[in-house]
Amino acid sequence: MHSYNHHGIHEEMLKDEVRTKSYQNAIYQNKHLFKDKIVLDVGCGTGILSMFAVKAGARHVIGVDMSTIIEKAKEIVEANGMTTKITLLQGKMEEVELPFPKVDIILSEWMGYFLLYESMLDTVLYARDKYLVTGGLIFPDKATIFMAGIEDGEYKDEKIGFWDNVYGFDYTPLKHTALTEPLVDTVEVKACVTDPARVFTIDLYTVISADLAFQAPYVLKVRKPQDFIHALIAWFDIEFTACHKPIHFSTGPHSKYTHWKQTVFYLREVLTVEENETVTGFLMSKPNEKKKRDLDITISYRLETDDPSRQAEGSLDYKMC
Repeated sequence: MHSYNHHGIHEEMLKDEVRTKSYQNAIYQNKHLFKDKIVLDVGCGTGILSMFAVKAGARHVIGVDMSTIIEKAKEIVEANGMTTKITLLQGKMEEVELPFPKVDIILSEWMGYFLLYESMLDTVLYARDKYLVTGGLIFPDKATIFMAGIEDGEYKDEKIGFWDNVYGFDYTPLKHTALTEPLVDTVEVKACVTDPARVFTIDLYTVISADLAFQAPYVLKVRKPQDFIHALIAWFDIEFTACHKPIHFSTGPHSKYTHWKQTVFYLREVLTVEENETVTGFLMSKPNEKKKRDLDITISYRLETDDPSRQAEGSLDYKMC
């Protein structure tokens, strides 16, 4: 959490145009929804979403954040002449005292890497259950995890093969660790060997915390004539469906860069694939028992092919920590 006290992380998020512009459009294009409303900004950071809401006509906005960045947010709000419209509270959502018993709209930028790693979704759900009026709105209100298979031989060799020979020494004990740690990185769309598959969708109006430990099937259809799959990747799309004209952004390899990038899960073996074959399996994710903001992820896979020499299946456990 302390990283959110630092200037750099907020600069990176604010400069993430896809993220910030999507929120701005969702709010500014829907002034009829914000006019005279009480708005709660969960994890408000520097207060940008709170200020968007005021500009859109909100009666009052409450911003809540645990980190010390809120001191800077207060200065920013004052510099923009919005002190009477925005109340900023430092502390846990579960512990702070809100100046209003209920709110009409919840705003939050809660998403983490792989959507759920270090995410604030639990906090948003707590705020929803305690403060949101019946029929109230959540911005954004839908999130979907997607997967695809990629060819990534060169980089896999650099990241994983490296441990086979480190200055003449066998470092393979670290190879296992390297495989179990998903990599957050930018993947080029040309590396994708399969079509994308929608795997898991969250509706913020109905989801409960227990749903965030999930097991979901996936089917990836190979779209390249002859290729290899070295890794599976995951990303997420976000939707603001309450808008007059729905607004959506993607963190996938086909889209403009976002600070969430994509999450790469290297496979132990290489899958040799041909067009129209499928890779099927399950994606399982659950919060780590000791550290709830960390994730334990298991991915099973099976290459469906008529060629017995290429048949492959397996399962790998990953840790995002």
